[in-house]
Amino acid sequence: GALADHLALYMKTKNFHWHVSGPRFRDLHLLFDEQATEIVGLVDVIAERVRKNDAPTLTSIGSISATSNIADQDGKLDADAMIKELRDDNRKLLDRLREVKETSEEAGDHATNGLVDDWIDMAEQRVWFLSATLK
Repeated sequence: GALADHLALYMKTKNFHWHVSGPRFRDLHLLFDEQATEIVGLVDVIAERVRKNDAPTLTSIGSISATSNIADQDGKLDADAMIKELRDDNRKLLDRLREVKETSEEAGDHATNGLVDDWIDMAEQRVWFLSATLK
């Protein structure tokens, strides 16, 4: 779920970081890289929370693809289309994280419940930055 979404969003954000072009290249190249770094920084934290709860986690690219809400993007997009797609995917991630918040609260998993607040805040900030870039 949330782990797969983070990994898929990381890969897509790096894809756009590598392939963005146009008059805003430098700003978007740096923004996408900052966001990718933030996203990948949560991957191990999330995976270890899963393992601490004695649950299995992802094992392969296929397991990421099978459980992620973030679709692959192999096409050639212009900068605005990249921004919109990342904004929308971060919104999907927010929905997933809100589910984690509810589930962890119901399960009495206070550690995950506390951590997910920060993950939500980070995703909200990414959505804000991407939305503001489109204005």
